[in-house]
Amino acid sequence: MFRRKAYENLKEWKTLSRGTTAVLIEGARRVGKTTLVKQFAANEYKDSLYIDFSKAAPDVLRLFQEQREDIDTFLRMLQLNYGKSLPVRDAVVIFDEVQRFPPAREYIKHLVADGRFDYIETGSLISIKKNVEDIVIPSEEDRITLHPMDFEEYLWAMDGAVYADAIREARSSLVALPDGAHAKLSRLFNEYMLVGGMPQSVASFLEEKSFEGCARIKRRILSLYLDDIAKFGDAHSRRARAVFAAIPGQLSAASKRFKFSSLEGNARYEDYEPALDWLSEAHLVNLCRLCTDPKVGLRMNEEVASLKCYMADTGLLVSHGFADGPASKGVHRDIQFGRVSVNKGMLAENVVAQQLRAAGHELFYHAWSEDGLTEGARPRAREVDFLTTQTYDNAGGKLRITPVEVKSSKSYRTVSLDAFRDRFRKHVGKEIVLHPKQLAREGEREYLPLYMAFCL
Repeated sequence: MFRRKAYENLKEWKTLSRGTTAVLIEGARRVGKTTLVKQFAANEYKDSLYIDFSKAAPDVLRLFQEQREDIDTFLRMLQLNYGKSLPVRDAVVIFDEVQRFPPAREYIKHLVADGRFDYIETGSLISIKKNVEDIVIPSEEDRITLHPMDFEEYLWAMDGAVYADAIREARSSLVALPDGAHAKLSRLFNEYMLVGGMPQSVASFLEEKSFEGCARIKRRILSLYLDDIAKFGDAHSRRARAVFAAIPGQLSAASKRFKFSSLEGNARYEDYEPALDWLSEAHLVNLCRLCTDPKVGLRMNEEVASLKCYMADTGLLVSHGFADGPASKGVHRDIQFGRVSVNKGMLAENVVAQQLRAAGHELFYHAWSEDGLTEGARPRAREVDFLTTQTYDNAGGKLRITPVEVKSSKSYRTVSLDAFRDRFRKHVGKEIVLHPKQLAREGEREYLPLYMAFCL
């Protein structure tokens, strides 16, 4: 059982809610939702009752349909079914895989109003239309999204909490770590990009100390996702599968912007919007939208049709991109030692997107063109990888845009970032460059090692 940041979110919910709301843990399949809530229930309550709706007995399901008008009878019969006598206000009832039985989710409103117990729901594909179209979504429901493990959680799993603390201290003080520690953390971060943040993959790597086992697990997870797309995608499943299959190729291109015309000759965003929404709501991808006017309130100026489509987990992206058959099984090791040609910028951007989403950021980028240097010359394309909103000390702690550039090699230029500050100076606070080199600072620009991305 790995240490997860969402555990603290659950503790905060329990303290603040005091039984007035249920909490829904949503996330992709195999991201660790069930393990998290079981651990939380065991540690934070005197007793618990666990219902897995993927295999609940018919008698249990009938309770939600036949006894819903009488909560006293419902709760008595529910506890009898599971051989429980739950202590009032010191027990939690867990509805696992609640998307498989929507009436249970709808009934949460009445159970919360009763007030005897706390309620935690977990679900994948929880917002997909077919799972909510016939029920009233309870307003008494808080939500927590469980993402794949970020690099800090990965370090905790590897018994490296001391390194995680050192990274946060270095980020706060802007004092570089010793070169030896920097080299080790850079190696661990490269390892993390290949293993990814899916708990089963991390557990396999921790046990076997090799990439073969976690590669098998990631291939199984990808197969599971493809089955989900086929099963739940309805009329849009073909296009959702096409988008999902195209992600590695799209990210390996120079601009990384998703080109729908590569899937179908005259395809437009509107044709694929339902498929993209499905993949996003299933938490399989992280969508990064173009912000046309980068200032505080990024969503107010988003252009939804211009986007980048990142995989929710970078380890899965590696397996997805190199799923070429038995000969590709050793690709993780080959990538780590530079034996195969791979667009490392693709992996670096994807893993930064993953860290930003885990930290609660929505994803936006900005792109524009500048005139050519000579008359008649082609316009010069400029692009900033990510835009975040953070407080800025030099503006009295007010919010400002913090642009983030991702560099995968030690040799690079910052032409776009330089032009961005000149262009939007009054809206810009600090600037961040994430790169493989040591921490440094130049004026309002901070150069941070890639492994510090989870601190943003």
